[in-house]
Amino acid sequence: MQKGNARTFIIDEDEIYCEDRGDGEPLLLLHGFGGTHDDWRHVFDLDALAERYRVITPDARGHGRSTHRHGVFSFGRLSLDAFALLDHLGVDRVRAVGMSLGAKTLLHVATREPARVSRMILVSATPRFPDATRALFRAAAGATHSDEEWAAMRAQHAHGDAQIDALWKLPATFGADRDDMNFTTERLGIITARTLIVAGDRDPLYPVELAVELYRGIIGSSLWVVPGGGHGPIFAAERDEFVQRALPFLDGG
Repeated sequence: MQKGNARTFIIDEDEIYCEDRGDGEPLLLLHGFGGTHDDWRHVFDLDALAERYRVITPDARGHGRSTHRHGVFSFGRLSLDAFALLDHLGVDRVRAVGMSLGAKTLLHVATREPARVSRMILVSATPRFPDATRALFRAAAGATHSDEEWAAMRAQHAHGDAQIDALWKLPATFGADRDDMNFTTERLGIITARTLIVAGDRDPLYPVELAVELYRGIIGSSLWVVPGGGHGPIFAAERDEFVQRALPFLDGG
């Protein structure tokens, strides 16, 4: 696989890393929590995708090669990073795919500045965090991690063990915040992007009823519930069907 044009931008005093490949219409891919831009190679053939799109794959603040030294981490803040990144790249309007953390970021992007997103795919998104999910977040933030888990994270994240430890503690912030993820039907109705919502019907974090809530709130959206799918049902055995559905949707006018 050919590497994209690697670039790092200073956004709010932090370094945000991004790879940029291809020359077509811009397609923004936002990875999930604890991951990096490189996760998308497990979903798409990025070389082939770059033949039809300008593929933009950043590392979210605090992930991979991007830093997070300043301010409170939130999905709203990540949306501001996305706007700043697109401005640096000279991109006014995108198609986009977001996975979990990336999908929640896209909800903020598409409600703050609806005209900047023409089409988007939200994978394992939610309009809000139920109390049961908040309890899972708190438990995750207090968990210990094996040597194998540390090794896997060190292979992905470039800024040392302090960065990794901060990532593992972040779910406590998610669990405590009541404002950042609070998308009412009225707020979702602001979205103008054609939207495909993808949800696993066995997602332990976000029950399928939350995907239906998004579907009902986002005007004209489509919903694909993946049978037997967990959180992030776009990898491994579920990859091919996702790609077969995602590409025609993204290609639509």
